Amino acid sequence: MKKFQFTIRGNKYQVHLKDIEDSMAKLEVNGTPYEVEIHQEVKKAKTPRLVRKEVQRKPGEGFITKKAGAGASKVLAPLPGNIFKVFVKEGDAVKKGDVLLIMEAMKMENNVLAEKDGTVASVKIAVGDAVLQNDVLIEME
Repeated sequence: MKKFQFTIRGNKYQVHLKDIEDSMAKLEVNGTPYEVEIHQEVKKAKTPRLVRKEVQRKPGEGFITKKAGAGASKVLAPLPGNIFKVFVKEGDAVKKGDVLLIMEAMKMENNVLAEKDGTVASVKIAVGDAVLQNDVLIEME
């Protein structure tokens, strides 16, 4: 909260006032923490103190787990844009890193690459289609 410098009987003290709650103050003097009681009336802050209860989670809730994908995978649009060129069709075998299509977004042409080896199961888009981020473009096996 606030930092102060005190000189008492020629000794210098660096005091860091951390928190005041009711008549108790938490402070640090030259790096040593203390809790002290205040004997005069403390002005109440105009800003209310936000107190939140701890989040109660059910078992398995709130954690993302990635399942091993042995089946089909989906190629998603990395950002909103328009489909400029499509280089694959159903049944094509692709290797990891092959360019599947080019999409135009933010006045730039962006290559969409295959994330793993596989076969194109279906192409969900066509040249000129407008897509949103995370739309399914291609399904692979």
